[in-house]
Amino acid sequence: MRLRSGVFAAGCLLVQALGVGLFLRGFFPVPVRSLPWREARGVPPAEPPQPGAGTPPIPGVTSNWTKIPSPLFKKVVIVLIDALRDDFVFGSKGKQFMPYTTELVEKGTCHSFIAEAKPPTVTMPRIKVDENVTRHLDGVLKREDWDILILHYLGLDHIGHLTGPNSPLVGPKLYEMDNILKKIHTSLLSKLQERESSLPNLLIVCGDHGMSETGSHGGSSEEEVHTPLLFISSAFEKRNGPLKQPELVQQTDLAATLAIGLGLPISRNSVGNIILSVIEGKTMREQLRFLHLNGFQLSRLLQENMPTYEKDPGFEHFKIAEKSHGNWIKLYLEGNNSEVLLNLGKKVLKQYLEALKILSSSLSKQVAQYDMYSMTVGTVIVLEVLLLLLLSMSKALSSRAEFEVPLSPPLFSLLFYLMCLMLCAVHVIVCTSAESLCYFCSISWLTAVGVMMLISALMCVILSAFGKMIENPKLPAKNPAVSSSSWSELDVLILAGTVGYAVSLGASSFIEEEHQTWYFLINTLCLALCQEICRHYFLVKECDLQLSTAVKQNFEDIEETTQCRKVDIPSCDSKLGKVTSSSEFLKGSEKWMGLASPLIILICCRLLRSLNQTGVQWAHRPDFGHWLTSSEHKAVLSLLAAVSLVMLFILVQRRCSLVSKIAMALGLLGVYSYRVAIGNVVFPWQQDSKDISKGIIEARFVYVFVLGIIFTGTKDLLKSQVISADCKTKSIGLWEVYSGLVLLAALLFRPHNLPVLVFCLLIQMIMTRCIWKPLKFDAAQITIMHYWFGQAFFYFQGNSNSIATVDISAGFVGLDNYVEIPAIFLTGFATYAGPLLWAIHLLCYLSSEVSRNSAAMGHGCFCYALICSVPVTVYIILVTGLRYHLFIWSVFSPKLLYEGMRVFITAAVCMFFTAMDQNRSQKIHD
Repeated sequence: MRLRSGVFAAGCLLVQALGVGLFLRGFFPVPVRSLPWREARGVPPAEPPQPGAGTPPIPGVTSNWTKIPSPLFKKVVIVLIDALRDDFVFGSKGKQFMPYTTELVEKGTCHSFIAEAKPPTVTMPRIKVDENVTRHLDGVLKREDWDILILHYLGLDHIGHLTGPNSPLVGPKLYEMDNILKKIHTSLLSKLQERESSLPNLLIVCGDHGMSETGSHGGSSEEEVHTPLLFISSAFEKRNGPLKQPELVQQTDLAATLAIGLGLPISRNSVGNIILSVIEGKTMREQLRFLHLNGFQLSRLLQENMPTYEKDPGFEHFKIAEKSHGNWIKLYLEGNNSEVLLNLGKKVLKQYLEALKILSSSLSKQVAQYDMYSMTVGTVIVLEVLLLLLLSMSKALSSRAEFEVPLSPPLFSLLFYLMCLMLCAVHVIVCTSAESLCYFCSISWLTAVGVMMLISALMCVILSAFGKMIENPKLPAKNPAVSSSSWSELDVLILAGTVGYAVSLGASSFIEEEHQTWYFLINTLCLALCQEICRHYFLVKECDLQLSTAVKQNFEDIEETTQCRKVDIPSCDSKLGKVTSSSEFLKGSEKWMGLASPLIILICCRLLRSLNQTGVQWAHRPDFGHWLTSSEHKAVLSLLAAVSLVMLFILVQRRCSLVSKIAMALGLLGVYSYRVAIGNVVFPWQQDSKDISKGIIEARFVYVFVLGIIFTGTKDLLKSQVISADCKTKSIGLWEVYSGLVLLAALLFRPHNLPVLVFCLLIQMIMTRCIWKPLKFDAAQITIMHYWFGQAFFYFQGNSNSIATVDISAGFVGLDNYVEIPAIFLTGFATYAGPLLWAIHLLCYLSSEVSRNSAAMGHGCFCYALICSVPVTVYIILVTGLRYHLFIWSVFSPKLLYEGMRVFITAAVCMFFTAMDQNRSQKIHD
């Protein structure tokens, strides 16, 4: 099958998107969840039935416990101290800086535990000012209109991140927390004394995670995952005897225990166990009832998430305990008060605890388990696509930009059918022996067989292409107008930058600060371009002068040799002067503008870096964007936004039709009006701020012009593709589509980010006029430059590899409420506006280069697909190997989502490339 380079690249990326989707589905575990509330809702389970349930019940010995038990506590206060390590309470620091809490632990009415958190122990950034939590505490404690109070103190975590757990600031902060706990405990005791008949109150002290010796968290060390958990209540007996080592419990046990304490149903998705010490003061019947409710909830959750739940040891233990519980109920209702009842109760209690422990462990494994089968299938597909692109690179970038894909011989070969049979056999074995549900096993067999055939076909095509390359190592002739036979410094830089970036993805620090990589690459690229410009303007001129001197010397030699007096030497000199003048094809102003262009681009990039601090290490540093968005500088922000919108119109309108120019002007005016309506900026004549609104009317006003401009461009594109092959009409249509997207980005961007759009268009104009066209770079080089700048502008917007930097508000511009499809599109476009605008500009530029290089569009599409495929393939392999890394969920997995989204966007861009590539039947000979 003969395919063009663009069609081949777009097809490969679509297949790769399938592989990435499979990998993502297997990598991110689906949390255990119960049925929806409407289906799961019902009365709580009664006590276990007595043996011989088929016989008529004996009068007076039938259990009537069918409701949720009454609460054990009247009021509950939870004090969550962020990064509270267990030794901060149970160690020397606790005795020194938390004397009141230590006294309660050692001699008071308190049950103390060490709660183990599951890694990654990562929380989202928050404002860490503890005074905001404490300043209203006195007033709230005096009120009676609450049942549960939660206080989250973050100061200790902030100290740990700054100076570590041994900082001199830790002691005063612990002392502050101790005084707060004393105040709360005293207040709860006084409330109980005022109402002697009421239920007791409960104070819970806990931490979400600890901290390492360097003050960080996210790993699995004991210092990071062990936190204190204290239950303080007058309902408990005072501790007597020597202090014991606190018992180890799971952090998830708090939810189930707290639900029972408040008389609430246990959360349907909870995987924790009731902490027995908290309920040990209740009667045996009540304790067994609480444990039965917990076991019933866990077993039901297991049934809904594990197909083979009946074989699970925890489920079997629970059924045994439930049966024994029924025997105990029978004896109890018959009035048996002998020691047999007590011993049987203790046995049932032990059986329940063992069953709950195993059930919780099974559910926790279900949550954290990777679907390795789906991950492997996805990785194989992604890797095969990359190998196919690499093997096809020499032919895809040839002057013909089309080549023969060997499909028929591999697909009808014995190897293809053997591989299909082998993969199908592996699929059957894996899916029939898997203990947990695999996504790839849950799809239909027909779909699974299709995927196996796709994998086999790709492998056979790769082997066929590799075999032909070995048999015929001679490369096809290249287009002399596009490429040269030797590698330039720019080619070496592009290759080194691409490989270096892919390798850097294995380090968490490089992922957190990836913006620094791209800033370095584009700065280095500008320096390399400066060298190319100097070589172009100065070395070319010197060579031309040497050539003209040699030509003149040849004329003199001819004159002396032939002694022909009729030859008009002066006329030859005049012709020689014309040659010399023609060699200087650019005037002095153009030459100096070309030399200044890399410097101008570097200045623009430096200004953009100051606009938004991103990454992790320096994200807290103040930047120009924060200064602009403060309320004191609203006038400056308004001026900057207005100037930016005017500049956008000047830069965009130069290639638009008259109708699109008018629509663009009105649309940009609507953008400013929208920002005024929501209170970001003000009009010059505004004295006081208007009432802030959602700006729905103004935003929809802009959407009308966005759709109008894109529709006008689409009409021109269809006209150039269907009616007449007019390159000029197609170029105008592409630019108008690009202009519509610029207008949409201006609406979605926050006002302080509008200069990012201005500099984007300015750099594109400078590079087009002063670098790419004069120096006549080939399509592959220009494509990679566009990709690099697109990646850099992704971070210039303020994005990072953290999900927290996604601007969700862009998905609600012009919407009354949440509408899923528009919100997803608007949020995705606002996030990836930089790479998308550079990709569409690449398409506009290459379409104008078709007259010089008819294969430019195909070369650009192929290179764009290849440079996107390399990092995502490398990263998927790295993430698979690092799936148990300490920072897998905090650093690597968000980056994986960004890479996956980038593959889908690149596939859409390449399909657009293919649709715009008009040279379908044109034959270009080598």
